[in-house]
This record gives sequence, structure tokens and C-alpha cells, in this order.
Amino acid sequence: MFINLDLKDLHPILNSKTIFFVLLICLLLLCFIMTKKTSRKVYLLDFACYKPPTSQKRSREVMMKEAIQTGYFSEEILDFMKKTLERSGIGDSTYVAEIFLEKRYNPSMKDARREVEMTVFGAVDMLLAKTGVRCEGIGILIVNCCIYNTVPSLCSIIVNRYKFKENIITYNLVGMGCSAGLLAIGLAEQLLQVHNNSYALIISTESITENFYLGEDRSKFLINCLFRVGGAAILLSNRQSDHKTSKYQFLHAIHTNTSSSDRSYNCILREEDTAGIIGITINKDLLASAISTIKPNLITVGHLILPIREKLAYQVIYITRKLLPLLNTKQYVPNYGNAVDHFLPHVGGKAVLDALQKALGFSDEDMEASRMTLYRYGNTSSSSVWYELAYVEAKGRVKKGDRVWHIAFGSGFKCNSVIWRAMKTVDRDDVNPWTDEIDEFPVRLMDCGPSHVYFEPPTK
Repeated sequence: MFINLDLKDLHPILNSKTIFFVLLICLLLLCFIMTKKTSRKVYLLDFACYKPPTSQKRSREVMMKEAIQTGYFSEEILDFMKKTLERSGIGDSTYVAEIFLEKRYNPSMKDARREVEMTVFGAVDMLLAKTGVRCEGIGILIVNCCIYNTVPSLCSIIVNRYKFKENIITYNLVGMGCSAGLLAIGLAEQLLQVHNNSYALIISTESITENFYLGEDRSKFLINCLFRVGGAAILLSNRQSDHKTSKYQFLHAIHTNTSSSDRSYNCILREEDTAGIIGITINKDLLASAISTIKPNLITVGHLILPIREKLAYQVIYITRKLLPLLNTKQYVPNYGNAVDHFLPHVGGKAVLDALQKALGFSDEDMEASRMTLYRYGNTSSSSVWYELAYVEAKGRVKKGDRVWHIAFGSGFKCNSVIWRAMKTVDRDDVNPWTDEIDEFPVRLMDCGPSHVYFEPPTK
């Protein structure tokens, strides 16, 4: 049976308004398809950590002896220094700047620049040799160094040294503390989303040559005891051709900044003491500021990486505590160890690592890389997380598919996390800073009591 349909019968349907509406929908769909951009995959091609010459090694005993000989410090400060070094978790093979090898501390701009250039050029030279990437192929350069600031900038010094192309995109991050290295990774990843077929070189370092505190304020003296020479260079790529040769793939970057809080803003502050001597104050609000900043960062990380069973367990306990408070149910702390294979927190100090381990439920084995990095290299500021990754690589523990969690925190107060996935099983290489001594680790650490975390701010 055939139906004879006349076009006149369709007129009520195919009126001008209907046609206009259909065409508009099609146009909007077409625009959406044309403008929708898929996120580019970003890879960590490789990284390199600078290892200073043996001549710059200093044991805690020698450091104490030299501090006494300078005549700068009172008996009270020297006693404080001795106790801090004993309880810091730092060993006897860390590296100091060349200026501290002299009998008198009288740094110059030339000395400070030499420290930075030795560290930065040493790391970049190793990285370029490892990857085979040519300088003209690098389109983005990001350098972070908290205290040292010079003219021309560190970026300009590096561009001049390696003769990078004239249209290279450069960012020089200063004053952003120990978390700036991971902030730089997040910035580089965003830039690689809009600059196709590019390499991004990130350099994380610090300069301690001109920043040794010579006063009597204990809240400023802690920096002298913990910070050491170090730096790292990292190469990211969004080139699909680097998929098979890269070590890691970037997964997530989580940034938290509580600088809007006066307490957070002032807990780590570079300022003059009552005698007019410049130093970095770590005051009584550090611990509370750190907790209030790290907590929301951990919550976001948890949403992204925790297994479903951990999320469900947390929600069930949370609801139970709200609806049935008389049961006195303990708060459930998710086990982040079930979500990542390698946890690598910034080695701010022994007390910081102890607190993180307790709060997140990581085992002693999970914390091994961070504790050994603190012991062997000290606090190298933003580059410390890369010495930790080098440690687990040297141990042969990074397997294909493993997830790596970098987390760092510092002045501001800021907390930054980056999650990676290993693209392959990573073998030890000859320029890994741990290669020639990795079999000596881990070492047994003595518990010498709690270390100093924060102090009452000085009265002005």
C-alpha cells in the first residue's frame, strides 16, 4: 500500500521558523565540533640532577667547627645549631657553596652567580647530552630560584649560554619558595597545550651563597642548618614522536595557594632582625599554615587518584559521624599508598616528613627516598623532589605503569602536587647522582629527638 504525500501536506511542518531552528542547531553543532580541542598529552622526556664536586662536601662536625672559628655566633646560637644538625635528618656528605670553604664569609655577586651557573649549567649539560635534544628545538624555558635574583635574569643568562632561538618563551619565577619547581611544571604543561610540537625546559635551583644568616635570631638561623647546594633540569615534550622514548607521562597538577591569609603569608618571611641583619624568619604559624594549605591539596589529589573503595569508605564514615555522633566513630583517613607507587614529598626537614607519613599512612619503605635524599643531599629547595625520583630510579623500582606523586610546599603558603605515570621500566643511568653509591643506601637513621619546626616571632 503506497501513501501519496503531497508537498502541500508538509507545509505546516516545514515552515520558516522550523527550518531556521534546524539550521541553527546544525550550525551550533558544527561550531562546537570545530572549536573543541582535545588535551595534548605531555611527556617527561628525562631529567638531570646536579652533583657538586667532592671538594664541597661538609660533615656536620666540620660545619660546627668552622662556625665556631668564624667568631660570628654566640654560645647559645652554636648550641642551637649543634642540636638542630643532630636532629635534622641530614648526614655528613651534603654539599655547601664554595664561599663556605673560605675562612671568612664575605660573599660577592660574582660568588653567587658562580654557584648558580655551576649548578644550572651542570644540570642542563647533562640533560641535553642524555636526551640528544638540540637547543634550537626548545621553545619554552622556565626557571625558578627563590632568593637569588639578578639582572639580566637567570632566563637570560641561560638563553645566552645555550644560544636558544630568539622567539623562545621564557618565565623567571622568583620568591616562590620550595614549591615553585612543581608550579613551574604545571605552567609548562599549560603552555604546551597551546604551543604544538614543542619542548619545555624547566630548571629548579636555589642559591645560598649570599643568604647565610649571621645574626642571633633562632627563627632565622634554621635556614643555615638545612639548606644545601643542588639543582635539577627537566625536559617536557608534547611531541607524539616522544611517546615511546619518554620516561613519564604528565597526569595531573594540583596547586593550592593560601597567601590571602595573613597567617600563611607571614609564616615564612625574608626580613631584617632587630640588628638590621637580613634573614628568613620561620615563625610559630608555620605548622598551622602548612596544614591549612596542604589539606585542600590532598583532598583534590584524593578525588583524582584514590581507588573507589577508599572514596566509599571515607564517605560512609563521614556520613556516620554526622548522623550518629554518639557512636564516636573515628575519622577515616584514606590510604594514599593504595593510589600511588612512589610518594616523593619535598624534603623540608625530618619533622615535615614525619608528619606527612603519619597523616597519609605511608610505610617506612614509601618514605625511604625522601629520607635518604634529606640525609645525602639536605634540603636543596625546589629541586629536592627530583633527587628523590633519581633515587627510586637508581634502585630499579620504577616499573612501567607506576604512578609517581610529587608534592612540595613552601612560603606563601603554597602546596603543589604533580602526578606522573611511568611510560616504561626505568633503568639506572651513568649520570644519575646516586649511581656510584646507591648500593650503600638506605642507611639506618638514628632518632635524636624532635627537630625544631617553628618559633615565636621576635618582638619588635
